[in-house]
Amino acid sequence: MAIFIENVLDVYSQGAINAVLTDLDHFIDGKKTAGRSAQQVKNNLQADKNCSEIKGATKLIEQALLSHPDFINAAQPQKLAKVMLSRYEEGMEYGPHIDDAVIEDTRTDLSFTLFLSDPDSYQGGELVIQQPDGAESIKLAKGSVYVYPTKYVHYVAPVTEGVRFAAIGWVQSHVRLEEHRQILLNVAVLLKQLPDVTENRAIRLQLLQIQSQLQRLWYD
Repeated sequence: MAIFIENVLDVYSQGAINAVLTDLDHFIDGKKTAGRSAQQVKNNLQADKNCSEIKGATKLIEQALLSHPDFINAAQPQKLAKVMLSRYEEGMEYGPHIDDAVIEDTRTDLSFTLFLSDPDSYQGGELVIQQPDGAESIKLAKGSVYVYPTKYVHYVAPVTEGVRFAAIGWVQSHVRLEEHRQILLNVAVLLKQLPDVTENRAIRLQLLQIQSQLQRLWYD
């Protein structure tokens, strides 16, 4: 199950984060934050997590994600393992790799990429997910996030022009199994689509009961 969510960041947050990203002094070689195998294929710049401005920008992203109802319904987040800000300049890329199963003592059930650049401002730089039914290439609008199971091999295509900014991170979900998360998301979507009016109250109550029972069964 993979989904994208539009407009995760408000205008204020986007402006504050982009102001931080334009300062090259906030970035280090991305290989320093990669696992042993990923170091061989990673060629980008990563924001220095010890920088106070970067900490502030990361906090804004965490708050936006964990308060967004669509992200909550899709990921059933227990906690975020990590959030990192990346910068890809012309010629940079991140070759095929698989993310670690555990990051900072946190199980990684889901990965996400939050796009922080206007798609017309750079060429290339697509996030490519290699799924069983074929590769999927993703390049979203600024402020939109793509959430997908961490188990997939993926890569960032070479940037051929411009600069690509993004935030990446991982989620430990309350619900371990992808199939169970999909069912809970389906219930949440039905509730959202069903107006809360008198004639729907009985059906909505049944759906809420089902939702609660499934959460009790599947939540860690």
